[in-house]
Amino acid sequence: MRNQGLAEWPLHALPSRTVRDLDATDLKLLLALAENPRATTVALADALRLSRNTVQARMAQLAAAGAFLPYDRCIDSGVIGYPLVAFTTLHVRQQMLASIVEELATIPEIVQAHGLSGAADLLVRIVCRSAEDLFRVNARMLAVPGVERAETAMGISEVIPYRISPLLQQSLAE
Repeated sequence: MRNQGLAEWPLHALPSRTVRDLDATDLKLLLALAENPRATTVALADALRLSRNTVQARMAQLAAAGAFLPYDRCIDSGVIGYPLVAFTTLHVRQQMLASIVEELATIPEIVQAHGLSGAADLLVRIVCRSAEDLFRVNARMLAVPGVERAETAMGISEVIPYRISPLLQQSLAE
């Protein structure tokens, strides 16, 4: 964000994760969870040749450090009738950023937003039922006081799905 101090950010936009060094056991546990997110503690302990108590303690430490994202990130919006994905860059009045973010958060079709450096201020990920629905959501975003301009691109294909396993494997190899 241009000229935006942390004190002016809405609380939900501040980083909430604590950083701690992950050892090989943590990385292997995260990799096992990435491969099988529904694995039980016992299954993880067996697969990693660890005690159940060790797995439970590590899981608690990782959870406290903010390693796990909310489960709703795993739900495909297409399954619930929102197959269209679009990305919108917003140009906003910096002095109004907090209220703009609060207002954008009331739009259910906005599933994610990031503050940006560069020409645009926000990158918004939107899911919609149709192109007409996207037009409606764009109009609603543009009606937010302080939003000056929007540029939208529809996603036509997800060519690399979200993944974290390659980073975990790379960290284990280091």
